[in-house]
Amino acid sequence: MRLTFWGAAGTVTGSRFVLDAAGHRILVDCGLFQGIKPIRQRNWSPFPVDPSSLDAVVVTHAHIDHTGYLPALVRDGFRGDIWTTPATADLSRILLPDAAHLQEEDARHANKRRSSRHRPALPLYTSDDAERALRRLRTVGYATGFEPVPGVTASFSPVGHILGASCVRIDDGDTSVLVTGDVGRPVDPVMRPPAPIPTADYVVTESTYGNRTHADTDPAEELAEIANRTLGRGGALLIPVFAVGRAQTVLHLLAQLRRAGRIPEVPVYLNSPMAVNATDLFCTHLEDHKLTVEECHQMCDGVQFVRTAEESKKVTPLGGPMIALSASGMASGGRVLHHLERLAPDHRNTILFVGYQAAGTRGQAMLAGAPRIKIFGSYTTVRAEIASIDGLSAHADSDELTAWLAATPAQPAAAFIVHGEPAAADALRRTLRDDLAWDTQVPEHGDTVDLGSPPRTEGRRTDAQAAQP
Repeated sequence: MRLTFWGAAGTVTGSRFVLDAAGHRILVDCGLFQGIKPIRQRNWSPFPVDPSSLDAVVVTHAHIDHTGYLPALVRDGFRGDIWTTPATADLSRILLPDAAHLQEEDARHANKRRSSRHRPALPLYTSDDAERALRRLRTVGYATGFEPVPGVTASFSPVGHILGASCVRIDDGDTSVLVTGDVGRPVDPVMRPPAPIPTADYVVTESTYGNRTHADTDPAEELAEIANRTLGRGGALLIPVFAVGRAQTVLHLLAQLRRAGRIPEVPVYLNSPMAVNATDLFCTHLEDHKLTVEECHQMCDGVQFVRTAEESKKVTPLGGPMIALSASGMASGGRVLHHLERLAPDHRNTILFVGYQAAGTRGQAMLAGAPRIKIFGSYTTVRAEIASIDGLSAHADSDELTAWLAATPAQPAAAFIVHGEPAAADALRRTLRDDLAWDTQVPEHGDTVDLGSPPRTEGRRTDAQAAQP
């Protein structure tokens, strides 16, 4: 078995791992790159292996940095099955068409404003491409073995994070590898904790928070304080959210706070058709979260769902006091950009981030104190209060992730640290080495490893990396 890291190596996004096993080729995850421009530009490069050479795709969960390149992969020649859990398939039927629509919308916007150096600007893929990809989905439940290709078995195990999120164990009869995907937290306001980690010969683990622990605070209390402070000065509270997972958690907390009288009754908008549709799925997939059917309905009480572009244009001109949730969570695209353009210059307003902000995103820039941000080719001044709630992260932190990995019944031959900025990945490498005595490696983009007798990494290595302690 050979494993090649064609994404999420040295960066958080763009999950793409190619497994050559039993004479077949499997792709685990097929995500978009996000963040700084050199990373984003990888989305426009030809896929690093011929899509027609891939026999199957296995997807850990529906977030766009794990699924967002599937439409282009199918367009460019992939003809195999795409294996997911039922909830991941349902979410993908929402996310992929929406991602395609945003690609098309951004291209139209760039052409209208002449803000792209390309004439004309083209979308990465189209809505038709997304629909063709969705037709290749195949679903299987948790802990149910399946054969993505002949001679290779696989199974999904829930890891919290979002609906349908799973680690996937793949076994060719001689060697097994576990790809964790994104691992959720043991205690979360909405999601169930990750199931115990399955045993495997090798582990490919995320490290988004590999060098950090989450603050031991009450996110509901923090949300109430920020909301009351903003609304009290007549401002608007804008919350960039990931449409799947974070949007529903924030809606749930807001509903609890309103029912308890801890925040005032003001207009609340959910301005993301994708998030609106994803919210409906919580009543369908009760096995993935802790909410009752009644609580699923209550999170929508008093919330105005914004579905059309025309409705969206009417939200922020109303001004505060109000609360608006809009995608995307890193302010890297989507309708939230229009709200930022209008709300960021006013000191009465607050921009509240409730999730991880990758390097190079507008969210990361604002949290770092950027006095202005570029939106649609022009700069917008930032005078609004910028706040964040760390406790709402859907990712396990360093201690939580280490504890989950440590519970494996048998130590793996090696662990490969991915899905992290370089400092986070290296910190987790050291932790797993020092605390668990694991053989740990941080692969680079394009590295290949032979999974068998001792792992041998092939690929580019700097002298500093070769000598890393």
